[in-house]
Amino acid sequence: MKTVEFKDVVSISGMGGLFATVAQRPNGMIVRALGEEKSKLVSNRIHTFSPLDKIAIYTEDDSIPLIDVMRAMLTADTEQNNAPVSSKASSSDLKKYFRSILADYNEERVYVSDIKKIIKWYGILKDHDLILFEDPAEDDAEGGDEEE
Repeated sequence: MKTVEFKDVVSISGMGGLFATVAQRPNGMIVRALGEEKSKLVSNRIHTFSPLDKIAIYTEDDSIPLIDVMRAMLTADTEQNNAPVSSKASSSDLKKYFRSILADYNEERVYVSDIKKIIKWYGILKDHDLILFEDPAEDDAEGGDEEE
């Protein structure tokens, strides 16, 4: 099975979980659920596709890419003993956790439902060993000598 990269992971409206993009078609997208082998065509007439690498979280001043939030969650989870709360936790607990990850997130524009979704997505990515959140700048620095 092909290695899934963060840029290939999508959320699909009306369908639970996360999916890996296999191919695009004029009438939709061929995807497979993470951790599964079987792929299927999902119609773009019925569903909306949200690539995770195109999602940003509002902060007080600007926005931050979702991958950076996921990196912060991973660091908090593995290095700071601050595992994500359950996505079914109370609103105040969800906000408190998210504030510990992203101190300046915009509470007026980032809803509790968004926080729940992000926590669920983090769990799915982690469960499928798809937390491939290496910093692209680090990859460029390591491979940069080959191009010269």
